Amino acid sequence: QVRLVESGGGLVQAGGSLRLSCAASGRTFSSYALGWFRQAPGKEREFVGAINWSGTNRRYAASVKGRFTISRDNAKNTVYLQMNSLRPEDTAVYYCAPTYESSWYGDWGQGTQVTVSS
Repeated sequence: QVRLVESGGGLVQAGGSLRLSCAASGRTFSSYALGWFRQAPGKEREFVGAINWSGTNRRYAASVKGRFTISRDNAKNTVYLQMNSLRPEDTAVYYCAPTYESSWYGDWGQGTQVTVSS
């Protein structure tokens, strides 16, 4: 069973950048897709983007397309979420999950908090 640990969150001003990491252990990392999700206070968790097992395909939510980029390093068992041009509405706890789909019904990790100040 795969175990995912998110890190890299923090406080940043609007317009700034952050890079989140999702480190995996357990089953063969390079054999599965990875998705990023986020949950803002008082809101439901939402899909941010995903990358396939080889890194050749990506998909993004409309709200982050052009600002966020997902990449992976299978040698390091890690997937990254590069977030540029951050906005206050990007403030949320960010999670990763082993899926390419827009929803995930399995367990979640502890996530990493991203706070964007205006």
